[in-house]
Parts: sequence; C-alpha cells; structure tokens
Amino acid sequence: MPGNLIGERFVTMSFGESHGTCIGTVIDGCPPGLALTESDIQKELDKRKPGQSVITTQRKEADKVSIISGLFNNLTTGAPICMIIWNKDSDSRSYESVKTIPRPGHSDFTSLVKYGGFSDYRGSGRFSGRLTATFVMAGAVSQKLLHDVLGIETIAYTKQIGDICIDDIQLDVAREIRYTNDTRCPNNEFAKKMSESILEARRGGDSLGGVVEAVTLGVPVGLGEPIFSSLESDLSKALFSIPAVKAVEFGSGFRGCAMLGSKNNDTFYKDQNKIMTRTNNSGGILGGLSNGMPLVIRVGFKPAASILKPQRTLNLDTGDEVELSVSGRHDPCVVPRAVPVVESMVSLVLADHAIRSGHIPAVLKS
Repeated sequence: MPGNLIGERFVTMSFGESHGTCIGTVIDGCPPGLALTESDIQKELDKRKPGQSVITTQRKEADKVSIISGLFNNLTTGAPICMIIWNKDSDSRSYESVKTIPRPGHSDFTSLVKYGGFSDYRGSGRFSGRLTATFVMAGAVSQKLLHDVLGIETIAYTKQIGDICIDDIQLDVAREIRYTNDTRCPNNEFAKKMSESILEARRGGDSLGGVVEAVTLGVPVGLGEPIFSSLESDLSKALFSIPAVKAVEFGSGFRGCAMLGSKNNDTFYKDQNKIMTRTNNSGGILGGLSNGMPLVIRVGFKPAASILKPQRTLNLDTGDEVELSVSGRHDPCVVPRAVPVVESMVSLVLADHAIRSGHIPAVLKS
C-alpha cells in the first residue's frame, strides 16, 4: 500500500488502521536540537480526539501519544521520530456488513476492488478519519519547529457548517476562542447556530459538511519549488489527503474567477523596509512561491458519509439492490475535529519547504 509518505526533506510516514492495534507516524528529517516533549504533541492531539462533545463520534479514545525514538534529554537528535497511539475503544461489529454491502459515499467498494478483499475494512481501516491523528502527531512537531525557528503560526477555524457561514473574522479573536466551543468557530454566536444545525441533521439520521479556513502568519518570501512542487501544489496534495476533503482554494479562490484582473491583482507598496500588498487575493502565493503575505486557504469537507438514514446500495454477492442504514459511532460532521488536522497538514508542508530553502538550518542552535 504505497503512498504513505509526504515531504521531501521533512518526511512523514503514517501507519496503522482504525481498528488495528495502534496508529502512528514516523518523521525523518527533523533537525537535531528542537526542544520537544510528549506534552507538546498531546496538546495538539487533544484538540481532535473523539468523544469530546455531543456533535462528535462517541468513540472514547484518550489518544495518548508515546514517543519511542528520536529524542534524547527532550531534544530531537536528528534520528527518525516515531510516535504511536494505542487503539483502546474500537468496536468492529457494525462493520461486518460492509464486506459485501458497500456504504454510499465511502471507500468500501473502491478499496475492496483495489486490494482484492485483503485490506482491513473495520472502521474503514486505512481510509478512516482516525488516521488523521497520525497527521496531527507529525503536525505538532512541524508547528513547533516553524514557531521556534521562524515564528510562523497557523490559525485554522471553522468558517462554515452547512449553510451557516461566518465572513467577518478577526484573527486575534479567532486565535483566542476557536477551541473554546464545540464547533471550533471563531464566533460563539455562530458556533451555537452551527452546533444546533449539526444536532438537527443527526436527529434526522443525516450529516453536514462545511469549510475550514486557515491563515498562516510569518511566512518568508520564496517558499516553494516550481513547477510541480510549488507551494500551492504541495499544500493541495497534503490537504486533499485528509479524508472527506473535496475542495481547496487559496485567497480569492473561485470568487476571484468572476473578478476583473484590475480588482483581483494585489498591488505592491513598501511599509518601512517590508514589501507588502494592499490586498491579499493571491492568498500569500504568487507563481507558486510565498510572497510574505499571510497564507489564506479554505478547505471544503463533504458531509460525513456514514449516516443512519436508509439509502440504496448494492449487495455485491447477489447483485441485488438493498437498503442500508449505517449504525455505529460516527461524526455527524467532521469539520470541527478537522480544524487541528488542517493546521497540521499546512505546517508539514511549510516545514518541508523551509528546510529545503535553507530557512531552517540542518542543526538548530540552542
């Protein structure tokens, strides 16, 4: 099952299955000398772990991380960093039917064909959103590396759930309150409405999708490698690797497609010794390279596929159409728990490019 690595110089491998013994990640390429502890990783994992509210899956996992290599005296050594989480609360009984009756909107059918029936289907196995915990483990390391060396910070939050969307977002407020409510929205009034809409969908046996927006501050000019490793190319690949992601846009995105060039272009000016742009329709990237303005990315998530509402599907053994109602413990909306995942994936790519460009040295100084 290739395709489990991301990055060129800061390389991350994800491993494990949703209902397997454990899940984990290995980072190869983190420079020696970074101060790091398990609590640094746990702090980020706690933001996405299941069972935290009524609008998430009720699977109870502590998601307690163990760092088993790559550290000595709480400093990275330059050796591969291996981190694992033991699965404690998996219940595979509700997944027996998906061996022959694929769930609409899921990977059951495609993975069955591709792997000849040998892949682990329990809890969606390798295709489960549970594997995003491995992204967050690696993301916690890359976030600390970026922050400690370059002062880079990524702030993600829920921008939209269903048809409820918030446009007037103050970044300082978002930084402070996004993790203080269940929906990870930077406005508590909108957060309440979003939570109510998720619960209404769940009561109807249905689900909702939405949008996570991420803003990254402090990015130096020139990150990215044309042409096929442009910053947009690599960020898009990483973000589309998150389960349920169906859309990624930068800056003005699709809105910019309807604008005149004279309105969409970002004009330059000089503020003391720094060259900036008056607007940021480019989302902080020009020609695939960072331009020093904040990176602005929006990530669209489809409605959660596992729903209780009956839907038509196919019994692969008999060829007959059947009606399927998906039981088990599932998120009615994946967006709130995806916020730290988006932060992590953005940070993984930026750390890789910062090392490739020489902005992060091969050995860190104390």
